[in-house]
Amino acid sequence: MASEQMRSQNFRVQCYYVRLSHLFHLISFVIGISLGTVACLYLKSFTTTLSATITMYHVSSSSSRPLQELITSPPRPRPPPCLVHNMSDEELLAKATNSAGEASPQGEHSPKLAFLFLTHGPLPFSPLWETFFRGSTGLYSIYVHPHPSHIDSWPQTSPFYGTRIPSKVVQWGSSTMVDAERRLLASALLDPSNQRFVLLSESCVPLFDFATTYRYLMDSSRSFLSSYDDPRSAGRGRYNPRMQPAINATHWRKGSQWFELDRDLALRIVSDRKYYKVFEEHCRRRCYMDEHYIPTLVNMLWAERSWNRSVTWVDWSRSGAHPRRFGRADVTDGLLNRIKHGSRCIRDGNVTSVCYLFARKFSPDALEPLLKAQNSSV
Repeated sequence: MASEQMRSQNFRVQCYYVRLSHLFHLISFVIGISLGTVACLYLKSFTTTLSATITMYHVSSSSSRPLQELITSPPRPRPPPCLVHNMSDEELLAKATNSAGEASPQGEHSPKLAFLFLTHGPLPFSPLWETFFRGSTGLYSIYVHPHPSHIDSWPQTSPFYGTRIPSKVVQWGSSTMVDAERRLLASALLDPSNQRFVLLSESCVPLFDFATTYRYLMDSSRSFLSSYDDPRSAGRGRYNPRMQPAINATHWRKGSQWFELDRDLALRIVSDRKYYKVFEEHCRRRCYMDEHYIPTLVNMLWAERSWNRSVTWVDWSRSGAHPRRFGRADVTDGLLNRIKHGSRCIRDGNVTSVCYLFARKFSPDALEPLLKAQNSSV
């Protein structure tokens, strides 16, 4: 009996501890739930505050940038290739020829006009050109081929800074003139953004603003290259029968060396080896290769790709081996208007009075009146 009472008492004690243990676990569970809820609410509040702080920081940091830049940031123009190299002419021409397989930049960046300056040394009309290029960054490239001994002094703010290509001595009337032209073309072709190519000298000046020039050339379906049959001794008389059979007398043409080419035609010219060698061997002395090589080449192979006229105005009204040179006293509104609108020509099937975009030859002392004329037109 006593043992049964003892077992009953032990059972009640065990039940009591079991209930106490359950109560303890229940209290711990409730406390845990409460602490977890409080912690979650705190963390949510902290995260919201932190997010707002970060957002405020970004807005504050970006507030100094233009709104348009925040909305959309267009890709930066592709940096031009380094113009300094140690390639031979053959290596440069080969590399330019291979650039035909590079992807077209259209859709990524705006097509550019490449201005190729073939000079003796300094550019006396650089202030005129700097005004011309101002505000058109990304739409043009410049390449300068001076005498190797010339020392540049362009400030970093000038569009001509860093535009010099490796050059060689050029002798007037010789094949070295064409070598320099092809060197300039090849250098410019290495940048696939360049789509039109204009050859200019230090005595050339622009006649219109950049926007007008850009639209005129970019909208053209053909290149601008003068090529004609000159029956005089200064034309047909320069043909050498030794050029046959590659080039016969009916192919022979003469024209202004100051061309404007589209990219496809420029690539074809720098890739030519066959006809260049014929000219180099048989167009010497009084032949003047720069007046015949490209005009004859284009006439033979790609005549339909050119408007058969130059966009650079030159006055050949006086007899002699060189065109007329205009100085300070010659530059008048009448002269400039006559050059700009005094001609008639065909452009994409329409007759226009705007036939020339550039003019030469001007003496360095003509800079001041030309600047005044440029400022008044602006």
